[in-house]
Amino acid sequence: MGTYIYMVRHAESPKTEGTERTRGLTDKGKLDAEHMKNMLQKESIDVFVSSPYQRAILTIRGLATDMGKEVFVYEDLKERVFNRQNTSLSDNELYPLLKSSFSNSNYTLPGAESNKVCQKRAVKVLKYLVKTYKGKNIVIGTHGVVMTLMMGYYDNQFGLDFLLNTTKPDIYRMEFQGNELVQVQRLGLLGKNIDL
Repeated sequence: MGTYIYMVRHAESPKTEGTERTRGLTDKGKLDAEHMKNMLQKESIDVFVSSPYQRAILTIRGLATDMGKEVFVYEDLKERVFNRQNTSLSDNELYPLLKSSFSNSNYTLPGAESNKVCQKRAVKVLKYLVKTYKGKNIVIGTHGVVMTLMMGYYDNQFGLDFLLNTTKPDIYRMEFQGNELVQVQRLGLLGKNIDL
């Protein structure tokens, strides 16, 4: 029996409001979260976990509430810390940092964390979830970089190019047999499955 992890990248969030931890969803983000909820209703989700950041929690909370489930928050699922202040970066600042980080997993700005450090902390939680909830369907409310690093731990096709082609929100279903990743499917908002 397989264990299914649904990586749900958060919906659109206003980069100029609140902190990394507190900023919520835009009006478009709220609408997209509702579409995501409707799409995943049929998936019989057993467990909901999330990054501690509000935009990730808010993206999956409606579905969890409809299913009578609690959202369990794991600090180590938070997005990669890009700078000492842990503030949002503009796309012009972020892209060169990502490019350097995905070509050298130890690259980081002073006082921040590297891809390697972020991946290590997040994969530890992912492995725990796969082991603890064997045979279950688990939704993870997540972010672009940390999601890519978790997926990339199991398959190196999930790197910078993959990240740059994801959307907000986005959903990837990872199928595990035991501890081995055997398949990943992208679930589009229109309900189309795409094998990767």
